[in-house]
Amino acid sequence: MRYAYGVTAALLVAGSAVALSTGQTVGAQVAQNDQRVVTAAAPRAGAPMSFADLTEQLQPAVVNISTKQRVRVRNNPFAGSPFGDLFGNRRGRGSQGETTRPAQSLGSGFIISADGYVVTNNHVVSAEGRNATIESITVTMPDGKEYEAELVGRDPDSDLAVLKIQRGEAFPFVQFGDSTKARVGDWIIAIGNPLGLGGTVTSGIVSALYRNVGPGGVGTGGAFDRYIQTDASINRGNSGGPMFDLNGNVIGINTAIISPNGGSVGIGFAIPSEVANPIVTSLINGEEIERGFLGVQIRPLDDDLAESLGLPKNRGEFIGLVQDDGPAAKAGIRAGDVVITVDGKAVTPEQTLSFIVANVKPGSKIPIELVRNGKRQTVQAVVEKRPAPDAMAAAFGQSEQNFEEEDPEQDEVAAQQALGIAVQDLTPAIAEQVGLEADQKGVIIAAVDRNSDAARKSLARGEVIVMANGQPVTSPDDLEKIVQQATSEGRGAILLKVIKVRARGKPEIFVPVRLRDSN
Repeated sequence: MRYAYGVTAALLVAGSAVALSTGQTVGAQVAQNDQRVVTAAAPRAGAPMSFADLTEQLQPAVVNISTKQRVRVRNNPFAGSPFGDLFGNRRGRGSQGETTRPAQSLGSGFIISADGYVVTNNHVVSAEGRNATIESITVTMPDGKEYEAELVGRDPDSDLAVLKIQRGEAFPFVQFGDSTKARVGDWIIAIGNPLGLGGTVTSGIVSALYRNVGPGGVGTGGAFDRYIQTDASINRGNSGGPMFDLNGNVIGINTAIISPNGGSVGIGFAIPSEVANPIVTSLINGEEIERGFLGVQIRPLDDDLAESLGLPKNRGEFIGLVQDDGPAAKAGIRAGDVVITVDGKAVTPEQTLSFIVANVKPGSKIPIELVRNGKRQTVQAVVEKRPAPDAMAAAFGQSEQNFEEEDPEQDEVAAQQALGIAVQDLTPAIAEQVGLEADQKGVIIAAVDRNSDAARKSLARGEVIVMANGQPVTSPDDLEKIVQQATSEGRGAILLKVIKVRARGKPEIFVPVRLRDSN
C-alpha cells in the first residue's frame, strides 16, 4: 500500500451557507394491467440534483498554494572521489563544490477570514528535503490574482499550517463546521488544485469515520490518524483544502490517499474539523500546541497477539515498551500490559490510545484500565506534556535521521575533524535502519568531508566504524582518544575497521585514513 498526499480547497463567500433543493417529490403510480403498485424513486433529503449553486458560492475562497524553494546540490559529480580535485574541488566546500537549483511545490488551501488567513497542510509549505529552503509562498485566487503569504504557524504532528496573505483587502472565506455530526453516506464536495488543474470540483460521500490508516507509534505518535474517509476524487495537488458538507461548511481537510499507482482510486482521507479547528485557532493566536504524553510504545491487538493473550481482538492495545521515569512507569504500567480503557473511553482501532492521550490536557490525572496476566486492574496516571519529536525518539532509542540523505550540519562538523569524518553513537534503532543487528557495537559515520583522505578512500555516511588502530570503538569519544594518541605518537594515518553496510554481505574491511596536515 502506498500513500500519496492529496488535498482539496473550497470556499464560501462571506461565510454564507447554502441549502439545496432535493427536487420534486414523485408520487406512486398504479399499473392498470395487473394492478401492481410501482413507486418512482424520489431523491432523498440531502441528495441534490446539482452541486452547481453550492460550488458557485464556495469556489471564490478556494486558493492554490505554491512555494519557491532553493535546493543545495553538488556541483561536482566527482566530489568525494579520487577524481574530485581534478574538477575544482580541492580548496573546500565553496561555490566550486556545490550549487543551488530552484524547486517548486503545489497544493491547495482555503481562506477562513476576510483579512486573509489561509489553512493548508504543513507538507504543502515545507521544504522538500534537508538541503532545501523555502524562499517564498504564493497564494493564487480563482481569478488568477497572486498574493505573497507568510507562514503564521505550523503543526507537523497534525499536518496543519496557517498562512496570512500580505495585503489588506476583504477576501471571501469559509467557516469550519461540526464533523461530529457527519454520518457515513453523507454527500460532500471538494474543490482544489489536483495535478496543477486549479478550480477542480469533485463530489462523493463520507465512506467511513474515524479511520486509522497508520501503525501505532511511540508515545502519542500517530495521534491524528483519525480521518474521515471519502470516495471523492483526491489527487496530488489537492493537499491542504477542505471537505465540505452540503451547508457549505468545512468538515475536513483532505490530506492523504491510498493508491497503488499514485492516482485517485476513491480512497481519500481528511482531518476532521473537530481536530483541525482548535489547532488552527491556536496557531493564529500564537499559542503552543500542547498534547498529552504517556510514555509508552504500543501495538494493536491483532489476531495472533490477542489469541496468545486469550483476549478479544481489536479491543485494547499492547504495551511493548515503557519509558523509564515516564508517566506510564510512574503509574505502574508495565511492558506486556494491555490497555482497555483510558479516561473512561474504550481503546479501539478507531479510537486509539494515542489519540485519547494526545487530547488530554497535560497535568490531568486519568484512570487507565488494563489487563495484566489475565486480570483487570485500574491505575491512575498523570499525563505529561508531549516532548519534542527528537527527544521522544531518543527516549525510546529511536532515530529520526535518515542515513540515505546528506546532513549539511554534519558536513560542517566533518570538515573540522582530523580524519575528515563526523561520527555519532550507533543506537539500536540506527543499527536496524542501516541493516545491522540492534546490538551491533561501533560508531556510525554521519558525514565525510569531500576533501579528505577518507572521502578518497570511499568512506561514506551510514557506514560503521568498529575499530581504530586495533582498539574497539564504541563511542565518538573512543575514536577521538585514538586520534589524539596517534597524533601524539607522530603517526600520519589511522587504520579503521569499517562495516560497508551498502555492500553485499556487509563486509568488514580495513581502511588506512591519513590525518590532516600529514604527508
